[in-house]
Amino acid sequence: MNEQAVEKPGWKSRITRELAEYLINVAYLFLFFGVFTMYRRLVLAQYKISYLHYGYAFFKALVLAKIVMIGDYLGLARRLQEKPLIVSTLFKAVVFAVWVVFFNVFERIAEGLLEGKGPAEGLRGIGQHLDILFAGVLVVFFSFIPFFAFKELGRVLGTRKIAWLFFKDRSALKSELSLYEKDKPMEGGM
Repeated sequence: MNEQAVEKPGWKSRITRELAEYLINVAYLFLFFGVFTMYRRLVLAQYKISYLHYGYAFFKALVLAKIVMIGDYLGLARRLQEKPLIVSTLFKAVVFAVWVVFFNVFERIAEGLLEGKGPAEGLRGIGQHLDILFAGVLVVFFSFIPFFAFKELGRVLGTRKIAWLFFKDRSALKSELSLYEKDKPMEGGM
């Protein structure tokens, strides 16, 4: 009975942590795609075209956040974790953008099957709109750069320290920063 009492908080805390991570991922991605949707709406409004696809941006954020968590769970892009953060960040952005392309292709194949047209017909839709697919991949890639930069910083420094640095008063930081020699040049001459 004691073992069950010990296991349940670990299980509950893991679910809580993963749900919080998922919701943060969704919030970031929705803000990014929502702003992009607003930009499209404003551009198209000049031509008297109505564009209100905020629901699509939210749904895309929900799905993409889950795809990222699945890829992270599978260990995609862990290979360069010990490299400088810029390398691991860009590598993760590339790998996860390709991961999203894989899921987009899978989605098109599934649509073709569900509509009774077969997988080739679903893929034909992608072939007809490669420019749109490429533009979408670029948007996802560039949205992933700051996304993974913060994740990598959190992995290296700890998420609590990152939150502390962003949300605490600067005067509270002075004592913490005095531990580091911020005016001392970095090794290697930088």
